[in-house]
Formats: sequence, C-alpha cells, structure tokens
Amino acid sequence: MASVVVVGAQWGDEGKGKVVDLLTRYADYVVRYQGGNNAGHTLVVDGKKYVFHLVPSGILYEDKVCVIGNGVVVDAAVLLGELDDLAAQGLQVDPKRLLISSGAHLIMPYHRLLDQAREGALSSGKKIGTTGRGIGPCYMDKVGRVGLKVGDLLDMPLFRDKLAAALEEKNFMLTKLYGQKSLDAGAIAAEFEPLGERLAPFVGNASVLLDQARKAGRHILFEGAQGTQLDVDNGTYPFVTSSNTVAGGACTGSGFGPVHVDAVIGIAKAYTTRVGGGPFPTELPEEDAIGAHLQTQGHEFGATTGRRRRCGWFDTVVVRDAVRLNGLTGLAITKLDVLTGLKTLQLASHYEVAGERYERMPENIRKAAQAKAFYESLPGWDEDISGVRELADLPAAARDYLKRLEDLSEVSPAMVSVGADREATIMLKNPFEPV
Repeated sequence: MASVVVVGAQWGDEGKGKVVDLLTRYADYVVRYQGGNNAGHTLVVDGKKYVFHLVPSGILYEDKVCVIGNGVVVDAAVLLGELDDLAAQGLQVDPKRLLISSGAHLIMPYHRLLDQAREGALSSGKKIGTTGRGIGPCYMDKVGRVGLKVGDLLDMPLFRDKLAAALEEKNFMLTKLYGQKSLDAGAIAAEFEPLGERLAPFVGNASVLLDQARKAGRHILFEGAQGTQLDVDNGTYPFVTSSNTVAGGACTGSGFGPVHVDAVIGIAKAYTTRVGGGPFPTELPEEDAIGAHLQTQGHEFGATTGRRRRCGWFDTVVVRDAVRLNGLTGLAITKLDVLTGLKTLQLASHYEVAGERYERMPENIRKAAQAKAFYESLPGWDEDISGVRELADLPAAARDYLKRLEDLSEVSPAMVSVGADREATIMLKNPFEPV
C-alpha cells in the first residue's frame, strides 16, 4: 500500500494531468483535493484529447475509484457537464467510480458575478488574472462560514435557508457596489434542485472512504491543481489562487492523515510558464525568438481559458521552493522535447534584488517583481527525443541538462516526459513501488 501526492512545482500548467494519468495505472483511488474548474488537465491517450476541469483524470481507467475531496469548490453544472461529455465518448461514470465529498463547497451564481466584477474593477497592473469562474469568492464564503456545501443539496430546505441568508449580503454588494442586478433566491434554488438530484448518488464522506481504502492496503493517488507558487499562503501573493496547492493541502482537502503520505512528486516543465499577472523572473519577452519557440512548440495555451501562457527559462529558485514547501521526494520533468532545436539552454540559479542575493522567492511582492534572474548556460541538442524510453538513449546534452536540474533543485527526477502521449515518458522511479 502507498499514498502518493502529485503537485505542481512551478506556477501550474506543468503537465500534472499526464503524470497523474500515467501513475493512475498503479493506483486504486485517485483524489482531487483543491481548486475548482479554474484548473484544467489535458491528456492525450491513443491520439485522443481529453480535457478535465473537476473530474479527476484517473476516470479514464474504468477499474479506478475517483474522489472529489472537501477542499475542492464545485460548480455543479460544470461537473455534470463533464460527466455527460464522458458518457457521450463512451465512458459512463456511475457512483461506484466517483465519490464527491459532501463537504465540498458549491460555486453559486453570485460567486461568478462577484469574481468578474472585482477583477474588472482593478487597474491593469493589479489584475490577478482570475478565470472569473467564482473560485475566489466561493473560498471567501467558505472561510467566512457562510458557504453552501454539496451536502446541502441533499436537504433542500436547508439549502434554501442558507441561500436566502447569503443573498442578503450578495445582492447588496452586487447592486450597491458593482451596479449589477439582484439575484432571486427562488430562481437559484429551482436551478440547483435538479442538479442536486443528479449529484445525490455520488455524494458521500470522502475521508471515511479513503481511510477504509488505506486500511485495506489500496494505493491512493492525490492530484493537485495549479502550482506551488500559486498557493494562497506560500505563493507570490496576491497573484495566487485561493486554496492550498502544496502537498499539505492533500490532507486538509480530503480528510487524509498526513502520516499516511508516502511520497510527493513535484511536476515541473523543462522550462517555466505562468498564466495571469504576477512576478516571473525568468520570463522571456513575447517577441523573443526563444520565447516564441517555447510558446509554439509547447502549445502554451491554458486548458481552461485558452489564454497564452507567459514563457521563460527553467527557474531552479522556484523549484527549490517547491522542494522545501512540499517535501518533494522526486521530480517529474515534462516537455523536455520542447527544448529540442535550441542551441543554448539557460537555468536560473539565483536572483538578485538591489544587490542582495536570493536563493528563494522574496516574500515581499515588490522585491519579487524586481528580482533579476542569474543563469547558467548549457548546450542544447537537435536530435528528436520523442521516441526515447530510456534515460541512456537521450542525447548527452539532454542528460547533462537533467543532471544540472537535479543538482540545482536538490531532488532527483522520477520521470521525464518527452512527448504529449501517455507512453512518451521515461520512468526512472515509480513512487508506488517500495524503496
């Protein structure tokens, strides 16, 4: 039995979906523990593309159980839409294959309106880059103890009472602060009642289920959304998401005891990307030829929003932060193939701000924005590596690049991805196998 957590080691979009999909073949349970439909996992299986926003990507395996934990915020219509899309592709999901925690909070219509209104009111330099899907306001209500939970849909009188109380404040904010129309509680309840009826068979206690699985000797895989530098407590605040993206969130977001976690794998691209606003010390200008190469060869557009991702060199400062904050036991390096054809590669080893050296991301957001990255240069390679399945078969320059990543990041690679397809991966250490 083993329990493995997969986290993003950068700013998200590192390719967690592919790694989770690959590791799912060894797992019995796959658990999503934070975030909402502001995240997206894109998978390519047998040449077919799948995009998931809420359903754990392990759902593609028909003998696995998927869990949406209490730390996730759920847009009920989006979730049901994903299940309908899967059914249309021949993947029928029943309650034996998917459990939704009754403690997961619901994204309500007013959350989306407030999210978009707040972001729209910010000046360009202060915009967070939110997806506008209501995730932040939903987490605010959760922490403010006025949120509605998935379990409330099973008790409509309770749901209506909580909704009516919430709308008193929300309608005041929408109308008085943002000039929006007020919302009607009856109309919202009528919208959610059939959604609740469809979701009801899937709703249960995720913590109890996972504890039973652990005691039965099952393998459990926890998949995070976004990345370490977007963690609300440990990232480049306020340019972060609204949940804990680090490995500790796997425990709080699912009700799983931390002493039962056996391995934490951090996913990092062989370069760095970021979506939305905020500091990005290794960013390359949009018009830069290498930045354009990473953008086009890496297909760097968000799975959720379609937004262009900002691209830059690999940042070992960011990854070292991820090693410390998550207790990483291994790295999964993705998109190594995207670097093919570049004559020289650069790795950021440290920052400087006003003459002061930083081996970590500065806590002060102004200093983080001013951070200048300092680089080491390594030779690139021209050989096509998409068909390579053994580390020894990579070009010497590619192996040297991976070794320097390991030296600077202070953690060894467990996997190396050399293409988009599920099988285009070099497995160096399976975290589900005993040491």
